[in-house]
Amino acid sequence: MTWRTSRFLIDLSRPQVMGIVNVTPDSFSDGGTHASAQAALRHCEELVRQGADILDIGGESTRPGSPAVSLDDELARVIPVVREAVRFGVPLSIDTYKPEVMRVVLDFGADIVNDIWALRQPGALAVVAQHPSCGVCLMHMHRDPQTMQAAPMAGDVVPVVTEFLTVRAQALRDRQVAPSRIVLDPGIGFGKTVAQNFALLARQRELVAAGYPVLAGWSRKSSLGAATGIEAAGERMVPSVAAALLAVERGAAVVRVHDVRDTVAALAVWRAMCASGQQDSLQEETTT
Repeated sequence: MTWRTSRFLIDLSRPQVMGIVNVTPDSFSDGGTHASAQAALRHCEELVRQGADILDIGGESTRPGSPAVSLDDELARVIPVVREAVRFGVPLSIDTYKPEVMRVVLDFGADIVNDIWALRQPGALAVVAQHPSCGVCLMHMHRDPQTMQAAPMAGDVVPVVTEFLTVRAQALRDRQVAPSRIVLDPGIGFGKTVAQNFALLARQRELVAAGYPVLAGWSRKSSLGAATGIEAAGERMVPSVAAALLAVERGAAVVRVHDVRDTVAALAVWRAMCASGQQDSLQEETTT
């Protein structure tokens, strides 16, 4: 399976690590650390050195309760980073729901639109559909960032999330967007309870069965804090890596993470185990 993007055909036979670059002063886990273009670009380079396969650049925090950012402010944050980061030799994903931002960054050479609104903002669907090859990640979100955790979803969310994302993917296909350009994200923490988030992980294969690659974004999320008692988001590296591995075991093709080096190392161990198991199976077949 591959993911078609603007400049790259990404091989998803190996789980891809998407490194998070927040060009914001108020991200829930690292707000302000990489808020300037220079700091963000240094962070991009460091994540690539650590093994990031994809960089995900965002100019607006979408943590629960976060205020919206103006179009001009978001463009001022992301354009200088995208302009330089296209030279780093890895696919660039832009975390935005604004169609105007999508259009500008794609013109600068960005490869993927990563949209928490799943292209439901007016004009967003058209921007992606009109582009000849950009990749797109469609995420499920209940309500909006300002209210999603004030009144989270009720009941069994797995079929609801799966149906929603399948419908949004079909909306793109109806506009002649190739399915190879589409990835789905269940939206961990976006309007779900802790139990619902873990249900989405435990039953992730139900979403995988929809036929599209799945991106899992568990990194430093509050549900991991609830499960472990680790209150500080920046101290949730170990549970974040554990969640990424569990997501990959359940079929995730891409994991979106802050802790790139540690996630890459954990996945290397997982791949070594898988390769050994395959070798053992081949030996058993040849001796029977």
